[in-house]
Amino acid sequence: MFEKIRSLIFKFDPETAHDLAIKALKTNIIPVKAKSFDCLKVKFLNKEIPNPIGIAAGFDKNAEVYNSLFQLGFGFVEVGTITPEPQFGNPKPRVFRLEEDEALINRLGFNNIGSKKVTLNIKNNSPKGILGVNIGPNKDTKNRIDDYLKCFRALNNLGDYITINISSPNTENLRSFHNPKELEELLNVLNEEKNKLSSSISIAVKIAPDIKIKDLDVIGNILLTNNIKFVIISNTSDGTRENLKNINKFEKGGLSGKPIEEKSNLLINEFYKKFENKIKIIGVGGIDSGKSAYEKFISGASYVQLYTGMVYQGPNIVNKISEELYEILSSDGVKNIEEIIGSK
Repeated sequence: MFEKIRSLIFKFDPETAHDLAIKALKTNIIPVKAKSFDCLKVKFLNKEIPNPIGIAAGFDKNAEVYNSLFQLGFGFVEVGTITPEPQFGNPKPRVFRLEEDEALINRLGFNNIGSKKVTLNIKNNSPKGILGVNIGPNKDTKNRIDDYLKCFRALNNLGDYITINISSPNTENLRSFHNPKELEELLNVLNEEKNKLSSSISIAVKIAPDIKIKDLDVIGNILLTNNIKFVIISNTSDGTRENLKNINKFEKGGLSGKPIEEKSNLLINEFYKKFENKIKIIGVGGIDSGKSAYEKFISGASYVQLYTGMVYQGPNIVNKISEELYEILSSDGVKNIEEIIGSK
């Protein structure tokens, strides 16, 4: 059905189309029946999930439709990015399709309803699967670390893990948290707060695709010493425009989709070789098929997330990827996908 109506959907600007998708999922009428394959069942934080395919933060920004996304077949869902106070984000238009490149560019700027309302949303709709909560600072804050703390306090007991987003290119200087001193300070403060709250929630850190490979050692060791369970590689790119075809490549913002697939895979593989399973990797960037997901797993990702792929392929994408992964694994005689992680 999506193939037949995609041209109609694409007549709307991307943000309007996204809002319509959220409204449709809110109706709870899910036409897609999730498929299950034993070879894709994995453990995530000691809970079994049907597959290691998640939806990345950015789709369900306000924690409104995560249970509908579980029904579509996603093994886990990450909501946000959520800031302490409500935030409109950057002026519109701020999302652009690059159809020839199977990509998006966005400069949304953490538009969301704020931590208080998101807290109520989650409390009023108990998650039926693994839920991640992605947090970040308000644009006009005077103390970004304090903003992370405010969100952590509000949301730490509502999900299975919290993602510290330090990598969006659309909040000025946010990526300075990749600097060792700033990253160490942020994670120390968050761990102190976690101890004060007697919280057992796991923490993930989402890093940029534009960092240098030589910086992975330092970043990885800081994550290790601060007991970070997951690293998400990676966010959108503020570069990688050289080979794009669509005129929208000149728009400012973060690039997602197929053009960052190779860059993401390289970082995943380098990080895995340095740290193996000491920190689990959630791989993001350019996933739209079983083959592209497979490349993430053999590069070293234990789990994957997508967003742009669903924009172009519709709500059945999890079933499509699952079926294709099943065929690849079966043909190779692999009993469970965990066997191939880091085998590249």
